[in-house]
Amino acid sequence: METIKNVLHKLHPGGEGQEAALKEPSPSALQELKEKYTKAGQDQVFAFYDALEAPEKATLYEQLSSFDPEHINRIADRALNPPKPKDDGKQAGLEPLPESATASILDSKPEDVEKWYQTGLDLIAENKVGVVLMAGGQGTRLGSSAPKGCFNIGLPSEKSLFQIQAERIRKVQQLASKKAGHGEGKQVVVPWYVMTSGPTRGPTEKYFQENNYFGLEKENVFIFEQGVLPCISNEGKILLESKGKVAVAPDGNGGIYQALVTSNVMQDMRKRGIQHIHAYCVDNCLVKVADPVFIGFSASKDVDIATKVVRKRNATESVGLILLKNGRPDVVEYSEIDKETAEAKDAKQPDVLKFRAANIVNHYYSFRFLESIPDWAHKLPHHVARKKIPYVNTSTGETIKPEKPNGIKLEQFVFDVFPMLELSKFACMEVKREDEFSPLKNAKGTGEDDPDTSKRDIMQQGKRWAQAAGATIVSEGESDGVEVSPLISYGGEGLENLKGKTITAPAVLEKQWD
Repeated sequence: METIKNVLHKLHPGGEGQEAALKEPSPSALQELKEKYTKAGQDQVFAFYDALEAPEKATLYEQLSSFDPEHINRIADRALNPPKPKDDGKQAGLEPLPESATASILDSKPEDVEKWYQTGLDLIAENKVGVVLMAGGQGTRLGSSAPKGCFNIGLPSEKSLFQIQAERIRKVQQLASKKAGHGEGKQVVVPWYVMTSGPTRGPTEKYFQENNYFGLEKENVFIFEQGVLPCISNEGKILLESKGKVAVAPDGNGGIYQALVTSNVMQDMRKRGIQHIHAYCVDNCLVKVADPVFIGFSASKDVDIATKVVRKRNATESVGLILLKNGRPDVVEYSEIDKETAEAKDAKQPDVLKFRAANIVNHYYSFRFLESIPDWAHKLPHHVARKKIPYVNTSTGETIKPEKPNGIKLEQFVFDVFPMLELSKFACMEVKREDEFSPLKNAKGTGEDDPDTSKRDIMQQGKRWAQAAGATIVSEGESDGVEVSPLISYGGEGLENLKGKTITAPAVLEKQWD
């Protein structure tokens, strides 16, 4: 078996300034690589090599050297021919997580939630908490070629998703520092590890630099890149994007585990003494970054992974579910659950679904667990995404833009690691959808999970906070929301001075009300 270091290196070809330094390989080195690909039945990748210019030869050689074709064959075969499920086709082995592994903000005792919050703030004040952001996606479906985190959802402040999340980190650092009574000499730091993809890394770095890291210290924002894998034809052949370049695709959000190792994020966490990690996706405008309640809950249960969920809206909502499958925590996609199971009701609460824990890709990890990545990363499965992949016909040299799926992209899912855990090391926290989950997936005007719904959900949350603090909201026009800057309030706290005030909506609160 290959070492994890070798496998991971293959997933991260290239590097800054590397192309300029590339040299055409020696005949013996080229022959050795050709033999490797020929043995794997993938020698078509060299079809145009001899006709390339020297720099193109060097680039293609470097790219091909970063992959092990036998390894690619194995994972592609495993993905295309997964083991048959052991159950009888019905929903055998599926159960909701037991109460011992769950908690819900919707019905927990206020004193329990407050205890978790205070515990989480203490851990943040001790500089033991880090945040990993999965931000590899582009805003293509939103009509933008920029990274999705750069997207302006239309708030009065015109803040992007990156800015909103950066300001939440700044605020939670401030809250933790205040609770701990830190003076000038002690700084609370929640390092932010931003995982990009090949197309988004450069633009993301530039965006952060241009915006002075949104008030965070540059040395506490670590931008890194997830890996890539070759695209494979329906016949199992590695596809060429051009005569001198393999077609590749990001390895999915499950690539986070390998990227944490190869990018030296783990090394940085170790040096800082990080023990608790919050990981989430960039497209959720309501995400509570480094949420003290979630951190405190997970740490108090001493688990290795915890996940946030929201209550499934109805039996037909297209969401994956967190549950127990054959005695292990797992995620089951909506398409894998039959109608009877989806509609089953909770025996203790007949008005709610039995299986209702909707996955929102919002996770806690213990550092000790992430340290064990080299021991288990190679066991994670790869999944097949059938796509229309432009490619060069290696017989004719013609570039083909297919009209129907002609190949596969291989990807891993971040939750594939869940079944590796004993139930005692896994926990689940249910949170309010209106407070914590509003994903940005679709183009404006879609009416669901689009910029308008993201804006609405932030504005409505701010309105609730202001009203709870005693303010009166007077609407002007159709919009009646209030945007509360994260620098003013992280989760609705600190708004006491709004009591008795009248706010004309739509409004934005960027500073404390006088």
